[in-house]
Amino acid sequence: MHLAYPAVLSVLLFCTGLYGVLARRNAILVLMSVELMLNAVNLNLVAFDVWLRDALHSGQALTLFTIAIAAAEIGIGLSIVLMVYRNRGSSDVDRLRDTAEGPDDDSSDDPDAAAPAQRTQKAEATA
Repeated sequence: MHLAYPAVLSVLLFCTGLYGVLARRNAILVLMSVELMLNAVNLNLVAFDVWLRDALHSGQALTLFTIAIAAAEIGIGLSIVLMVYRNRGSSDVDRLRDTAEGPDDDSSDDPDAAAPAQRTQKAEATA
């Protein structure tokens, strides 16, 4: 078997995953696209390991390590996405901001960072 076949398939899988990461708004679809990209890398590792006829099978060992890391990543990522969905009601990546800050968080000590309406209220209160 030629090395070109798995390499072309790997490039197609990686490009499909990259398009999914850049174009999708749903966080679950973004996680699935990242997994697709990791699978493309795994396919490349195994294909080059077979092509080079490595006695230690380092590419296959690294692939098993990558699969284990990907399983842990998808478990943690999916639990975070589910908690965000429960709290916010949407898993849209564009609508998500920093989860530590809420819309009414006035923990900033910088007076210039306050909203204009708050600055006018403070100015009226001092006058």
